[in-house]
Amino acid sequence: MHTDKRGLALTAGNESAIDLYNQTIDDYFAYRLSAGAVIKQALEADPEFAMAHCFRGYLFLQFASNIFVPRAKEHLSAGQARRGEVTPREQRHIDALEAWTDGDLHRACAVWEDILATDPLDLVALRLHHYNSFWMGRNTAMRDAVASVRPAWDESIPGFANLLGIYAFALEETNEYAKAEELGRQAVALDGDDLWAIHSVAHVLEMQGRLDDGIAWLDYPADTWDDRNPFRGHLWWHRALFMLERGEYDQVLALYDASVRSGAGAFYLDRQNMVALLARLEFQGCDVGDRWNELADEAENHINDHPMGFTDTHTMVALAATERWDKADALIASQTAAATTPNDYASAIMNAVTTPICRGLQAYARRDYETAIETLLPLRHDWQPIGASHAQRDLFAQTLIEATLKAGRGDLAVSLLSERVELRPHSAGNWRKYIEALGLAGQSERLEKAREQAAALGY
Repeated sequence: MHTDKRGLALTAGNESAIDLYNQTIDDYFAYRLSAGAVIKQALEADPEFAMAHCFRGYLFLQFASNIFVPRAKEHLSAGQARRGEVTPREQRHIDALEAWTDGDLHRACAVWEDILATDPLDLVALRLHHYNSFWMGRNTAMRDAVASVRPAWDESIPGFANLLGIYAFALEETNEYAKAEELGRQAVALDGDDLWAIHSVAHVLEMQGRLDDGIAWLDYPADTWDDRNPFRGHLWWHRALFMLERGEYDQVLALYDASVRSGAGAFYLDRQNMVALLARLEFQGCDVGDRWNELADEAENHINDHPMGFTDTHTMVALAATERWDKADALIASQTAAATTPNDYASAIMNAVTTPICRGLQAYARRDYETAIETLLPLRHDWQPIGASHAQRDLFAQTLIEATLKAGRGDLAVSLLSERVELRPHSAGNWRKYIEALGLAGQSERLEKAREQAAALGY
């Protein structure tokens, strides 16, 4: 019997396999590209290493594409073959992997919670619970899972900074901004390689509209994260959002081309980043040229791939932006068929959340603004189950606002934009749209006051 860096028992045949497994976990939490190669080496050192099989299966599922599910199931089978010889904790990881390969994210998270109840130092279980809860929009579940294990940790335990970074993000998503920023900055001070902690602080600054602070926080040389996996592009996406809010549209496009954009075969997160950024730029009247075409080409490859509803919505935006209406209709039809998959989380929310959002996004692109409003407006407080962050889901709210303006629905546009300038006053785009809505609604007194407020803020 061996142990990992945190003293948790691991069933493996030799110390070399354990060392490689530990290195894999370190690389994984640092988002290094090497994690996949190193876990393969661990399995070469011990082909019967059940926990290494589990973790490689976990990695395949984090590609968030059904193409990789068979590969994950191969490792599940290998782990199950050793089930009678491993520890109870490792057995439960096998159970969690089985649930995840079935798309049953609630069951997988319940298993990870069970692991954490007896083994609070299991950083892998915590991170995977965090990941999947995030993509289900279960913000309090993310927060509570970390809170439940936090008393068992201190700075002497390897991975403590990672724990703080995870906690910081969960606190940010539950609107506890001061504590989130404090823990996030502490995590980065302890481990500057923890991109999730860097990301957690960036979210706090974005939600509070602290644009200058956000740009300064993400002021890294362009090649800083070149050895990291596609998550690095999401950090550049956050930097672009700060610049976008300041109205620096040319700089945003330059950052898109240099650091956010990914080519053919783009990872799901890259596709989300690119689609969302181009859409936001167009909402501000920017010409993004022919950049939509490569995104739509890639989107066509994922019309029948539905493990993550949030990605489906971005697939729709890319197809609709290039007026590939037959492909957009095919996406809806494929979703309808997939909605019957039993126990699968993505299927369970398809009819209630994912497909209606996609229909609203499609209607907007077709310039059927009334239908877009009718579809998106009732969902605007209820699309959290589709997953992702508040900042990412804001794409849907911005689409709804654009639809109200283009439909001439001045009073509704004023109502929606009043919320934004009240809650997010440090946004050039918000004030510009608010002023437009007030003019459309003929509210001259409020219009003059809004112009004065925007001018005082430099907008």
